[in-house]
Amino acid sequence: MHLHFFSTKKNLLKLEWIVKAAIFLLLCAALASPIVVDTLDPHNRVGKDIVLALDGSGSMNASGFDFDNDVSKGERLSRFEIAQVIASEFIKKREMDNLGVVFFGDFAFIASPITYEKEMVVEMLGYLTHGMAGQNTAIGEGIGVSVRVFKHSKAKTKIIILLTDGEHNSGSISPKDAIKIAKKQEIKIYTIGMGNKGEADEALLQTIAQESGGEYFSATSAKELKSVYEKIDTLESSKIKSREYLQKEYFYWMFLLGVAALLLFLLYRGVQK
Repeated sequence: MHLHFFSTKKNLLKLEWIVKAAIFLLLCAALASPIVVDTLDPHNRVGKDIVLALDGSGSMNASGFDFDNDVSKGERLSRFEIAQVIASEFIKKREMDNLGVVFFGDFAFIASPITYEKEMVVEMLGYLTHGMAGQNTAIGEGIGVSVRVFKHSKAKTKIIILLTDGEHNSGSISPKDAIKIAKKQEIKIYTIGMGNKGEADEALLQTIAQESGGEYFSATSAKELKSVYEKIDTLESSKIKSREYLQKEYFYWMFLLGVAALLLFLLYRGVQK
């Protein structure tokens, strides 16, 4: 029997060859940069559902509200047109949220259901004109229909941003009853009184906001209205500010760690020799 085939020297050489081969394979794997990507589908993210309830009554056709060229671009816009421009900017900023629009006058209707498609919401908002729902102001119905928009919502945070320049004087739902419905569904309402002091029913708007856990704001100019939406944007900020969030985990370091361990082994063997 040829016992030299089983010598310690040959076994060590074979072991070193295996180690070197393993190092080569691990380096190749590290260079390939293995990665696990977890994509959060924007249609299944953890954003907020927001409904903008806009007053489209006759008084919203009044002009003289805008002295901010950033909004009007030199044109003379009505209150409603200014509200459209600023609301559109707000919608575009809410990248991780679903948004919808409710329009109210004598009655209220859903102009856009809650959706992640911001372009569609802005487009639908642009089709609206004051007076489409009548000349009066049905604040109760504006809230009631907005609550209805959340029927299939699964979001933890539900928000209504209600803007008006008048007093409740129309509709089949009273603001008091509408607030009860919103509170029952844990919907927070931010209210904005647009126009000169005394035009909007500040007491009512404050009550709506307070009882629902929201906040009341007053805007007597386009600049103030912009700052109101910016404040709400800050108060209800989203944690993730990207259209699609990719969570990446790189594993190349694990292979390099193995290479380092094997190199140390070879170095140790060399010293022993």
